[in-house]
Amino acid sequence: MILIDCARLLRARFDRALDDARLGLTAGEARALVYVCRHPGSRQSVLATHMWVEPMTLVGFLDRLEARGLVVREPDPADRRAKIVRPTPQAEPLALQVLEAFRTERESAMADLSAEEIVLLKDMLGRLRNRMIADDRGGAGQ
Repeated sequence: MILIDCARLLRARFDRALDDARLGLTAGEARALVYVCRHPGSRQSVLATHMWVEPMTLVGFLDRLEARGLVVREPDPADRRAKIVRPTPQAEPLALQVLEAFRTERESAMADLSAEEIVLLKDMLGRLRNRMIADDRGGAGQ
């Protein structure tokens, strides 16, 4: 339960940081914007997989980002049924503000941990995530 509690508390901190920054983005929209900027030209389905959200959830975020002129969606030349998502020039500065707000909150949340403890925590959480991904895909341990 402690991992779930920490995740919820951190998410609440991120929500407050976005509100305080007055960026006009929900946490989901902010996260989608960052992923679009990190993976420009990706299919919507690929972005949803990276974000661990359902494709229809991502569509709602992208609809609102597109309405604000932050992303564009265009048909994939390899498969016209699929959509490619690209950030607009206005997206990158906003994504950087989102990342800065998240960084500030993350650092504040981990202020009582030493640099070595942070490295260890990140390593352990990464291994936990990889184990769960492998288990979900029928990998090791099955």
